[in-house]
Amino acid sequence: MSAVLPTLILLPLGIGVYAYIGYPLLLKIVASVRGGEEARTEGFEWPSITITVPCYNEERSIAATLDALLAVDYPADRRQIVVISDASSDGTDAIVRSFTDRGVEILRLDSRRGKSAAENAAGGVARGEIIVNTDATIRILPDALKALIRAFADPKVGVASGRDLSVASVSRQAAATAATGESGYVGYEMNIRALETRVRSIVGASGCFYGIRASLYDSKFPENLSRDFASALLAEENGYRAVSVNDAVCLVPQTKSLQSEYRRKIRTMARGLQTLWFKRHLLNPFTHGSFAWMLFSHKLCRWLVYPALPIAAVALVLASIHSRVWLLVLAASVIGGLIGIAGMRWPASRTAPRLIRIAGFALASNLAGILAWMQVARNRRLAVWEPTRR
Repeated sequence: MSAVLPTLILLPLGIGVYAYIGYPLLLKIVASVRGGEEARTEGFEWPSITITVPCYNEERSIAATLDALLAVDYPADRRQIVVISDASSDGTDAIVRSFTDRGVEILRLDSRRGKSAAENAAGGVARGEIIVNTDATIRILPDALKALIRAFADPKVGVASGRDLSVASVSRQAAATAATGESGYVGYEMNIRALETRVRSIVGASGCFYGIRASLYDSKFPENLSRDFASALLAEENGYRAVSVNDAVCLVPQTKSLQSEYRRKIRTMARGLQTLWFKRHLLNPFTHGSFAWMLFSHKLCRWLVYPALPIAAVALVLASIHSRVWLLVLAASVIGGLIGIAGMRWPASRTAPRLIRIAGFALASNLAGILAWMQVARNRRLAVWEPTRR
């Protein structure tokens, strides 16, 4: 048992080190050897596009979002904008209808069914060759749409994902590098996607801003799954690449509180796990090669850290009974947990000290991961999404 307990204690650390440090290093090595592919762009003309904006009760942000979309640089005669209202009960629909004379269309669902259901409905009215999915609370920079669509000049590209830039406010781009755990993680994630693009294909697109060929758009996609994650998987299944476009920048406002971010992480991770199970055949390296390795490393390994944590906690308690070293580790873990609880309970109206903020973000992320696995184990469906208020 003396060797088993330390192994169990260090298991989540080992998985996490590989997923967050080892995998990126291996990507850099492979990317430096391959050097990336030159896209074929001869004779490219701007294709017709459909921009979909699923929303629920977004009366505070939808007008500014539509103004920004209408101002984006793209030929107006090749652009369709469709807002899908998921049975909004506030003034969202009336605001959207005030934009119809500027070419904006509205599609209202009679009952709340969730984001994926709203996007399924959009497939029935979309006329574009490329369908661009975005959110009601983000801002696409004026030149970002053309940058995203330009990626489709390469006939091998089936999905193109924008680059998220986490900001304190979408009206102030200068706040883009706000010192929070969330913004730091978003930047790290975008760098990983850039490396994956150079190696072969990203394994999941940004839900805030990505485009997909209409031929790949599934209007019968399961409503309880994550479409943005699955879009890259659909591309792989159909012989296409999914790429990250660094110049296709969208500003994503940070969540107002750690509590709302905590709830968002539970939803997104649970849906991600369900989506990966639905497309689990893509983890077979004999049929999908390097893509299977990247999917395993980027997604599954990160998520495997969380069920390993309770096991490590029990092993640490048992080991601390017989070892002073492990007792000190247990004490430090308890102190760290208490600081994390303080960070999670810190009032949103006040700025927490950096240590408390980081500890709170870490604890919230780990708890969210554990709860997401529990929801999946109970086969709980998460079809109706509650938009994160930013």
